[in-house]
Amino acid sequence: MTGFARSATSYAMPLAALALAVAVRVSGLSVDEGSPSVRILVGALSSAIMFITIFVVLDHAEAVAHRVGEPYGTLVLTFAVTAIEVSIIVSMMLHGENNPTLARESVFSTVMIASTGVVGMCLTFGGWRHRKQAIVRQGTSAYLAVLAALTVMTLILPTYTRTTDPGTFSAAQLGLVSVLSVLLYASFVFAQTVRHRDDFIEGLAHDLSARTAPHKSISSSALLLVIGLIGIVMLAEQVAASVENALVAYQVTQADSIVGAMIAGLVLMPEAISAVRASLNNELQRGLNVAMGSACATIGLTIPAVAAASLLTGRGLTLGLPEADAVLLVLALFICSVSFSNERTTFLTGIVHAVVFFTYVFLVFIP
Repeated sequence: MTGFARSATSYAMPLAALALAVAVRVSGLSVDEGSPSVRILVGALSSAIMFITIFVVLDHAEAVAHRVGEPYGTLVLTFAVTAIEVSIIVSMMLHGENNPTLARESVFSTVMIASTGVVGMCLTFGGWRHRKQAIVRQGTSAYLAVLAALTVMTLILPTYTRTTDPGTFSAAQLGLVSVLSVLLYASFVFAQTVRHRDDFIEGLAHDLSARTAPHKSISSSALLLVIGLIGIVMLAEQVAASVENALVAYQVTQADSIVGAMIAGLVLMPEAISAVRASLNNELQRGLNVAMGSACATIGLTIPAVAAASLLTGRGLTLGLPEADAVLLVLALFICSVSFSNERTTFLTGIVHAVVFFTYVFLVFIP
């Protein structure tokens, strides 16, 4: 793609997403109503534009991230991804029949993809090119501690509570865990950006702001980022309905786990590319910041948002993982703790993460 075409796309797609979302809303068209041809057209067009806009929006988020520098840049990317994920999950939760496990599957998939898939690619490709790469152990240990606490509280603990059915929280428990998750994540962000900022930026090989495209102003990127996010949020309902209708038509039995993995993979794909590029440029710490930051934000922000939607609408929410998924999650946290215990990593460390990732992917389709 030429520079002009890329620039035109970066400006056009956020506006197109917002325009299509408004047009669909005003006209009353929907994937649930009208003739089959109209439903297919609305669903296909909404899905295609939202898919492309996600990449464009995250490209603008990365441009803003480069201008503001680390660790604030990582937070911009993280919040953009989290906003997209929350909008899709909530839209699918509120559309059609109640699917109480969708949020759990999406959050679990995000954690597994980030901590084993993205981290595995960063360590493998970066280690293969540079033999050994340095990380800041204090920063990665902080990520891991927050991630372990959040995952156990939200995805494992519900299986063992006694007030309600296994896998669920009562309203009081759900409210408490949501508040604690937000407080823990907010404390982590404060440590990352203010109190212990150096723990997350040492070892960067290059000045990120120096690589920002000179023609992209931070104001235009920020504006298009917001416009694109609004368009994605508004289109998410149509896309959610299209996915659900397709799964029903093909009689897919593992619908929530597959959809959850699809949502996580879709929103994490641009971040995964950014993280792998960083590791190939010998900026492994930045790559790990992106990967682990996404996992922490997904639980620290997505679970409270989904919990609020559940409490307000009265729709059930099942968070407790099945035994096999819980074992995989604990294994992922364990290998992360081993990988981040040293200040240098090799490609073999990444292979270990990749093996767990492929096991997870296999079990999504053949549990």
